[in-house]
Amino acid sequence: MLFYALTISLSAFLLFAVQPIVAKSILPWFGGSSAVWSMCMLFFQVVLLLGYLYAHWLHQKVAARRQAIVHGCVLLASLAALPIIPSTAWRTASVGHPSLRILELLGATVGLPYFLLSSTSPLLQAWYARNHKDGLPYRLFALSNFASMLALLSYPLLVEPLLPTRAQAWTWSAAYICFAALCGVTAWRASAQAGQEPRTPAASVESGGPAPAWSVRLLWLGLAASASVLLLAVTNHLTQDVAAIPFLWILPLSLYLLSFILCFESGRSYRRGLFVPLLALALAFMAYRMWSGSKAMHIRPVIALLGLALFICCMFCHGELARLKPHPRFLTGFYVTVSLGGAFGGLFVGLVAPNVFHAYYEFPLGMALCAVMACLTLQREVWRLPRFRKYAAAAAMVAGLGGYLYFLGHLMTNMVAGYKVVERNFYGQLRVIDEGDPRTDEDAHRTLVHGAINHGEQMLREEYRYRPVTYFCPESGIGRAMRSLEGAPRRIGVLGLGCGTLAAYGKAGDTIRIYEINPLVLDLAQREFSYLRDTPAKVEVTLGDGRLSLDSESSQQFDILVMDAFSGDSVPVHLVTREAFAIYFRHLKPGGILAVNVTNTYLNLSPVMARAAAAFGKVALYYDFQSEESDFLCFSCSWALLMDKSTADRHPDLCRRAVLLRPNSKFRTWTDDFSNMYSILR
Repeated sequence: MLFYALTISLSAFLLFAVQPIVAKSILPWFGGSSAVWSMCMLFFQVVLLLGYLYAHWLHQKVAARRQAIVHGCVLLASLAALPIIPSTAWRTASVGHPSLRILELLGATVGLPYFLLSSTSPLLQAWYARNHKDGLPYRLFALSNFASMLALLSYPLLVEPLLPTRAQAWTWSAAYICFAALCGVTAWRASAQAGQEPRTPAASVESGGPAPAWSVRLLWLGLAASASVLLLAVTNHLTQDVAAIPFLWILPLSLYLLSFILCFESGRSYRRGLFVPLLALALAFMAYRMWSGSKAMHIRPVIALLGLALFICCMFCHGELARLKPHPRFLTGFYVTVSLGGAFGGLFVGLVAPNVFHAYYEFPLGMALCAVMACLTLQREVWRLPRFRKYAAAAAMVAGLGGYLYFLGHLMTNMVAGYKVVERNFYGQLRVIDEGDPRTDEDAHRTLVHGAINHGEQMLREEYRYRPVTYFCPESGIGRAMRSLEGAPRRIGVLGLGCGTLAAYGKAGDTIRIYEINPLVLDLAQREFSYLRDTPAKVEVTLGDGRLSLDSESSQQFDILVMDAFSGDSVPVHLVTREAFAIYFRHLKPGGILAVNVTNTYLNLSPVMARAAAAFGKVALYYDFQSEESDFLCFSCSWALLMDKSTADRHPDLCRRAVLLRPNSKFRTWTDDFSNMYSILR
């Protein structure tokens, strides 16, 4: 039992420890988008399914001794993939829709080791059930999920703050070698205990009754898919508007695994009479959060309540799965079906939704699936009631489900209603909306919205149409920097196009070079807004990741370089590391200014700016502008300007109403190999 427990625990720990390690490594190569995590989750779920299929085939079709030989050979082959450090050959600045490229990268980097880790838990549970007829293999499943959750929780709290990314990959690779040796020994011992007789379908029917009916298998599939869709939908909902950081990836996944642990460790944790009413409340809260009329809440309660709602939904789905689990003779088939449901959920959220839907329909559709699966699961209990109560309960259930589905349909309609344009791709959802009538409303404007975040506006009245507004108004930090360089033709670099507002600062003789990763943003800026057409400056647009594009170019000799690239409400991490700042400063003229938009609801980027400036001998001036409520042209915003001290001395106006950022000795400089967003959460 000790060998089984140790091998399963180590495999499960490594199985989930590798996910944030690899995802964080490749996140900078694909724009820092939260969709990178969705694609990683899709890859891991599909490979998990393949691992379960392999375990099912090996256990059912191959003789016991040969199982150990085959598995040992595959374990040896997997060592060739180590260390799990992604090759920089996969990195490119020009990928507009990189979903397939991410999947190929993951397959080449960690595919075979992850495949072996995925197969370990069901395979060893099957061996244990074969050799210990009175054992409880499903408790080993709970143990594996506990180890998985431990791996996830340790990453933001211990691994990420202490180890650089490259060291994380090397440490994981060394631990995988230990796992391969331990798994090989366990496989050999298990096969020796079982003897040489092959396991074939023609073998005598063991105790455990007939195989589960297809109706039961479909319930397994639907319950697993429902939990998977909600897991990924909640994760996307959080990371698209906050930050694509491991903490917000890991929290929902940890709650998902915790529900597996509680439900499969014993039958005492899941009580249908408790969790069915809680499920109704959880689904109602999720729907309320999607409703446009819901009250604004601080992000911490939102994260906590959404996490609790997700946990309740997963407890119901996994609790019902545990109630429906078959005899251990059908254990591998059960795990295959459950993992197939998870893979279906990942495919739906990761591939189908971004390429088919204009809005984030997968979240309400996930709620709808969960509600339907609840009714299908409970209907068997309803029909066992006495006649009158049976019909009354069935009618109430149908009415409740119908009303809920109608409300979700109304939500989905409202997600696109009233918008001039609603489009979506790998990098998220973009919407354009007009508010106010320019004939009667002075503040009539057109807004570009990314997810739920305002990414730029243009006023619709003629007298305001050419003005830089919102976060870029003249009173803001970037406005002051632009005014300080007036008087001669300027070369201006911009990372992040938005709707093109910064082009409003262009004058005849200026050149504005813009770097934008999302081709859909460029299309909307040219088609729905007029900043790029109206400016007298020369405008150049380069499609691709801003940092990677700059890295491949000779020095552009910018007078000012503006870093305004956002993913949701957060700056992608790879754009604020020491290596990134080295690239920015290489492209500045002597005396040039680097302006960074650090406006953020949830993250305090000031320590990052202070450390980056100190690393290059620069000064960092911080501007926290608070607009008046009556000022419809300006938004409250925060900017950091990084420059030589001599440049600051030549422009005394820049120093007025600015705060000089000083580095905190306890705050570590961010690099491509080390960053910790958890440390700057507000």
